[in-house]
Amino acid sequence: MIKIAVAGAAGAFGMKHLDALANIEDVEVTSVVGRTMDSISAFAKERGIAHATTDLAESLARDDVDAVILSTPTQMHAEQSIQCMKAGKHVMCEIPMSDSAEDARKVVEVHKQTNLVGMAGQVRRFNPSHQYMHNKIKAGDLSIQQMDVQTYFFRRSNMNAMGNPRSWTDHLLWHHACHTIDLFMYQTGEIPSEVFGLQGPKHPELGIAMDMSIGLKTPTGKICTLSLSFNNDGPLGTFFRYICDNGTFVASYDDLYDGYEKPVDLSGVAVSNNGIELIDREFVDAIKTGKVPNSSFEQVLPAMEVMHRIEQSLT
Repeated sequence: MIKIAVAGAAGAFGMKHLDALANIEDVEVTSVVGRTMDSISAFAKERGIAHATTDLAESLARDDVDAVILSTPTQMHAEQSIQCMKAGKHVMCEIPMSDSAEDARKVVEVHKQTNLVGMAGQVRRFNPSHQYMHNKIKAGDLSIQQMDVQTYFFRRSNMNAMGNPRSWTDHLLWHHACHTIDLFMYQTGEIPSEVFGLQGPKHPELGIAMDMSIGLKTPTGKICTLSLSFNNDGPLGTFFRYICDNGTFVASYDDLYDGYEKPVDLSGVAVSNNGIELIDREFVDAIKTGKVPNSSFEQVLPAMEVMHRIEQSLT
């Protein structure tokens, strides 16, 4: 039995992880960490979880915690990942693993000193839609010419995915672009040789750019064009168009369509059609078997370095 603590458990993605873990054998959530004692205690009672706290260190000191999933604010990810590993706990940190390349390097440095599982929550590697594409690319059936990606939200106030006030500020580059940049590198197997970034005006209160354009080009000429906005008043989410030498495909989270909007059959791609469950399964399996998981800290570090390069180019 793998015993897991979830920090940020009552947030939008914390609850997604709890729901996913409930579908995985030999897993028990033994502790949850939240912002206020009253709210996290009530949440733990509702979910049937024995221990609740507002202090991550309290969870890490417990003998009935083997591993931690961090669904906490971006600005806390690097420090908390290091804290977990130094306490001897396996850790999977929601994306991004940090909000700077410097801190990402520190996480990797600490991880290399341990025999623990350390993962970044790059769930796009695990969505059945992107797994299908990855399998086709590895088999030589497809080669990417361009990935055209749109990440659109309507977020002019600091609200989370559940419509509740956030305690932290989101970021188009260090959070949302992180998904696409890592995925593009994963699917092409290349580190971009050319990158650029453009950003629109910063929000007067949030202090972040509300619109951004990013371009990537690999040494073999594959390109990625990424548009991001918090100003989009329309369908929300991220939509990936794979323009390949042998077909076009559009991925929307766990679903996939061809270039003419015909659904692609993803049955048999994975044991679940839920990307969050699949990445949690990878985390648990790596703990059980001692394997290096897909989306380990070391594997994701190059994408963090690319984001640093993009940040330097933003105008």
